[in-house]
Amino acid sequence: MALTPLQQGTTIKELDSWGSLTGIGGEILEGGDIQAYGKMTHGAPTDAISAGYFGTGKGKYRLVYPFNEQATILQGEVRITDESTGESKLYRTGDSWFVTKGTSTVWEVLSDGYTKHYLSFN
Repeated sequence: MALTPLQQGTTIKELDSWGSLTGIGGEILEGGDIQAYGKMTHGAPTDAISAGYFGTGKGKYRLVYPFNEQATILQGEVRITDESTGESKLYRTGDSWFVTKGTSTVWEVLSDGYTKHYLSFN
């Protein structure tokens, strides 16, 4: 067993490059080739249960969630819109959410970038 403290204020510069957001299923709507960054704290992204840091640079993109997720913003500011309801919410450092698998979302990264820590499960 291990206890892993989560670091508030973690930036994308502290994470590993995961390449273009399109490589992990995102659809870029504005902002050029938005890059994704991450670092796992438990398991791998393809595991039934995993956790890690994730972030992108500024831009706008669509993500259809391939898993259920609970996440907290550690740094930055994003507006997330649930496309099924049209509801849009601004998230800043310290804000959290839960989203269910299959939900189509549009992300607007309003700061230069953002990071979150997430727990995902199928």
